[in-house]
Amino acid sequence: MNEYRPGKFQFLPLVIKNLLIINGLVWLVQITLLKRYGYDMNDLFALHYWGSPGFRPHQFITHLFMHSTSDFWHLFMNMFTLWMFGSTLENRWGSKRFLIFYMICGLGASLCYMGVLTYENMTLTKYANAFLDNPTFDNFVALDRKFHLDNANVSMNDMKEAIAQGNQFAIDMAKIYVKQYMLAYSNSIVVGASGAVYGILFAFGYLFPNAIIFLYFFPVKAKYFVAFMILTEVWAGVQNAPDDNVAHFAHLGGALFAYLLLRGWNKRNRTDFY
Repeated sequence: MNEYRPGKFQFLPLVIKNLLIINGLVWLVQITLLKRYGYDMNDLFALHYWGSPGFRPHQFITHLFMHSTSDFWHLFMNMFTLWMFGSTLENRWGSKRFLIFYMICGLGASLCYMGVLTYENMTLTKYANAFLDNPTFDNFVALDRKFHLDNANVSMNDMKEAIAQGNQFAIDMAKIYVKQYMLAYSNSIVVGASGAVYGILFAFGYLFPNAIIFLYFFPVKAKYFVAFMILTEVWAGVQNAPDDNVAHFAHLGGALFAYLLLRGWNKRNRTDFY
């Protein structure tokens, strides 16, 4: 890797500045429309599972500029990370190349997330149909163990006990709930620039592995910081905790496409990517 020696360094490069503005304005519009008019922009612009009636192709792009309206830190951390690591890359590459890289990482993250979501929906359909076709205690437990079924109105333990006893009313209620769960799962959405931002983060660690990052005043080399972040995402994605609504595989997808793109550029002898 070459040492980074900036020429005309810009504290807030053009693409970074515009991305910060666009994401901030979209977030404000989201909140305004939701609170004043009750309109949720997620319905049309968030990325839906492609098996959902709400899916539209443009969502692969639009969801990258949206964030959770109930969590300001979702927006803040993405934009701060984008500026912190992306500014160096844009100053190094130029605005056009940086924007191309950012968008490819974002789209790659979306494709990876969609692939994982497709697998999960196919698996859910398999386990759910096994119970619907043969509503036994064992099939219900297998489904619950795999997907952590949760119902705020009914205790899962009570439902399992009633099904084990052959209670027909409980079985019918469980069937209704499983069908509703399948529908809700297929209508899940994702918003945010996190996948593209993870691509930026990976690129910084890849190009400037020995750059020092200060975490709570402790110096850490970029390569170790990025490795830790990636491993954390892998662990969290594999754990698949029931209360975790973070698209970890989208983050990993952004990092993966960043790696593939950088490797491809290197093989084409673009020395400014060494």
